[in-house]
Amino acid sequence: MSKTELKYAMALTLLDGVGNINAKKLLAYCGSFENVFKTGKGKLAKIPGVGEILSNKIIAQINKGEILERVEEELEFIEKNEIKTYLITDKSYPLNLKQCEDSPIVLYGKGNIDFENHKTIAIVGTRKVTQRGKDFCGKLLQDLEPHNPLVISGMAYGVDIHAHKNCVDFDIPTIGVLAHGLDRLYPAIHRQTAEKMLPTGGLLTEFMSGTNPDRENFPKRNRIIAGLSDVTIVIESAKRGGSLITAEIANSYNRDVFAVPGRVTDQYSEGCNYLIKINKAHLLNSIADIVYLMNWELNVSQKPKAIQKQLFIDLPEDEKLIYDLLSTENSISMDELSAKTKLATSVLAVGLLQLEFKGLVMALPGNSFILG
Repeated sequence: MSKTELKYAMALTLLDGVGNINAKKLLAYCGSFENVFKTGKGKLAKIPGVGEILSNKIIAQINKGEILERVEEELEFIEKNEIKTYLITDKSYPLNLKQCEDSPIVLYGKGNIDFENHKTIAIVGTRKVTQRGKDFCGKLLQDLEPHNPLVISGMAYGVDIHAHKNCVDFDIPTIGVLAHGLDRLYPAIHRQTAEKMLPTGGLLTEFMSGTNPDRENFPKRNRIIAGLSDVTIVIESAKRGGSLITAEIANSYNRDVFAVPGRVTDQYSEGCNYLIKINKAHLLNSIADIVYLMNWELNVSQKPKAIQKQLFIDLPEDEKLIYDLLSTENSISMDELSAKTKLATSVLAVGLLQLEFKGLVMALPGNSFILG
């Protein structure tokens, strides 16, 4: 990615009122992150989901110039602290997360994170983990190690930090997803573990430096944990808690969720038992349950992209129309697609972008496209 492209992508995330979904619509319609900031109010207002009120708000923020100044400060922080950036239009952006409608435009990372060729597993649970929960988590991770997992959690007290520590002990790469910027670590007591995670994993966030771990940021963090993962595992949870939010989000992304059952009298098994009861989680007794239900032993030699494509048999009508047409052509230009699909340019652009995010379509030089 170019520095200019990154700069305007970061600026787009700071536009109040836009959000991740509308940001992608703006990108699709305007053609580049930079063009969003150079498109007139009238054209912005015609983009689906934007309208006159939001377009006025966007232009007013751009005209102030404060956003680009803030981005320049952040770019200095990134360079000084060797922060890695993952732009949603780049190949380095994690494919699992790219497929989620509300995925962030930009991610910031520290360490040596490798999203390729891993089985990505989120492990979440209560901050008041019991000894039973600790023992189960440790045994599960030890048994997972031969399957080449990448373990994702949230660096919080309890199940999260116990999972990260076990990964370090078993030499399993692990990512801590944060609810704040990379200029701090919350809770600070987990800094030593975080440093041990950096050689083979690391820290990841959608927030710029200076962002505090405010309460509203944790559900946002949870959606990234769920979105990155093939499987979300709830070790222990009370009847209410952040891990149940993560499980719910994972279900909304059509990802598999597993929960460890417990006695009906155990406070920190209530959430897990409930997820199993309402069929929002598979019952998890051991690694064998995951291997069986995920067909891991059958798919060990299969290419990751081929696995991902199976998720998109059912596409929205516009995307299916585009995909079906591309499946009959070696490559096809934007103009040809527009003529053959009869879709409006803005609708076609959004559809192509969504298919590209899902790993189903590749853009070629000259504004042409092929199946990915």
